[in-house]
Amino acid sequence: MITKIAYINVILIWATTPLAIKWSSEGVGYLFGITSRMLLGMIVAYLIIFVLRLRMPWHRQAVTTYIAAGLGIYTTMGSIYWGAQFIPSGWVSVVFGLSPIITGLMAAIVLKEDAISPHKILGICLGFAGLIVVFGHGAELGPDFLRGIIACVVGTFFHALSAVAVKRINANVGGFSLTAGGLSFTVPLLIVHWAIADGNLPSDIHARAGLSIIYLGVVSSAIGFALYYYILKRMTVSRVSLIALMTPIMALCLGNVFNHEPLSVEIFLGTACIVGGLIIYEFGSTLLHKLLSTSLGGRFAKGARSTND
Repeated sequence: MITKIAYINVILIWATTPLAIKWSSEGVGYLFGITSRMLLGMIVAYLIIFVLRLRMPWHRQAVTTYIAAGLGIYTTMGSIYWGAQFIPSGWVSVVFGLSPIITGLMAAIVLKEDAISPHKILGICLGFAGLIVVFGHGAELGPDFLRGIIACVVGTFFHALSAVAVKRINANVGGFSLTAGGLSFTVPLLIVHWAIADGNLPSDIHARAGLSIIYLGVVSSAIGFALYYYILKRMTVSRVSLIALMTPIMALCLGNVFNHEPLSVEIFLGTACIVGGLIIYEFGSTLLHKLLSTSLGGRFAKGARSTND
């Protein structure tokens, strides 16, 4: 039950994060937004560990896990924050919806979690067809839009790579400890990146941007990452990545309602293809088995009735 509650909360956090990312960069730049968010998240994570008196291991396997998580956060969030400047917030979630497919492929190769089968290949093709639809619509909006899409695809790849690496190491580290340890490696990289590329503190932070940074730091980072790593320890990588199956539509609606982001037929079609591809990829064999069982069962029943008559 605790794992299911954590799973649902991660879905809600992931659905609201793209819009918060968009708002957190307003007037301050994406580098300041991401750096301040991760710094706040790290501080909150360590405070929770201190207050709850949780164990913070520093043995070799734990440090290796922190590095894998930290590099994953830095590359994933860096790519997504940069790309979010050029595309609507909801579309970030749509592209990120490919993470189960990418993660599943990596898990099949590295963790031997599942083998590639015909229904999975069909799901992969349908998912990437949806991405092509999104790309085609973005081409009409100029090169900046395409850069944003490509950056989010790159971020999705790094997220999948980090998830598989953390799962492969399989260190006995709690969610908050893993979050604090991972952010301990992420934050210095972000500070150096921000200092080299920008280095200017904003003179004024708008209320919406400030509140978004606080939300992202406390909820999305400290709590969200901890819940994510908690369920990652207790479920397969492919199953965890299915969270991205449920967030695109929610994120699109939130972006439209609260940020007046346009929704087009192409985006809904692309999203439907990606979500449909994920359903076929993950549940295709089960659905086919039930369909065949129902069909064959009906024929046998009909044949039995005919024989009795």
